[in-house]
Amino acid sequence: MRCPECQSKSMFRDNERGEVVCKSCGLVIEADMIQEGPEWRAFDAEQRNSRARTGAPLKYMSPNKGLVTEIDQYNRDIRGGKIAPSQQSQLYRMRKWHKRASISNSIERNLAIALTELNRVASHLGLPENIRESAAFLYRRCVEKGLIRGRQIESVVSAVIYAVCRQYGIPRTLDEIAVVAEIPKKEIGRTYRLITQALGLKVPLTNPRFYISRFVTSLKLSGETQEKAVELLDKAIEKGLISGRGPMGVAAAAVYIASVLTGERRTQKEVADVAGVTEVTIRNRYRELKKSLELNVTI
Repeated sequence: MRCPECQSKSMFRDNERGEVVCKSCGLVIEADMIQEGPEWRAFDAEQRNSRARTGAPLKYMSPNKGLVTEIDQYNRDIRGGKIAPSQQSQLYRMRKWHKRASISNSIERNLAIALTELNRVASHLGLPENIRESAAFLYRRCVEKGLIRGRQIESVVSAVIYAVCRQYGIPRTLDEIAVVAEIPKKEIGRTYRLITQALGLKVPLTNPRFYISRFVTSLKLSGETQEKAVELLDKAIEKGLISGRGPMGVAAAAVYIASVLTGERRTQKEVADVAGVTEVTIRNRYRELKKSLELNVTI
């Protein structure tokens, strides 16, 4: 836009008056402009969200993504008064048929069962809302690709949760998920490999650093010990000592060595119980780290 008087491109938009003014000569180029923004003001994020007129976001954790009406169970009218018993039976029948109509085919029925199971497993594992939404979205992709045919719903749900946890760097092992889901670890691993290949998922390798804070907290060790364990792990990663080895065992050995170096010694059995590995694994990883990093540590 150019000013017709002085040909300047420097303009000022006055939203309060609805005008566009030339900064050079002061000519009002446009007037009575329509303001396309909201008519209300908001001074923080909470006010902005409460006054927005858009609906709630899509929720993949709901079988219908939250885009459905619902007849609640309270049997009260719009003013809060109790509905007459003669109308309650009618509402009960409406509620029942509404529920049946919302699940009209096998896919919707499968989603209703699977998402309930996903929420249960995620709750036991302490996973946040964004992880549940991502897992639900990934499960829906599996349904679209036909990967759930001939497989247990629980095994697909567990494999999806494990894949999303690895993508987001959340330390949850197959053993933990298998215990909560009550599905054999081997079955979850098989389904996980199928999903990653069929959907072309790029799942990063599990970094042993993710487990350090968990082990330190469970063993009631100090922040100094945690920093020392992370430092040992970083040196081990630089030298390529973790390739081909389980991340839990390497992290457990690093925490064990760090506890000895900082004077907060924990036994190999205590560390093994927290990490879910054997004492033999910790001893083997301990010897490898001690030799490669030239550590002066004595058991």
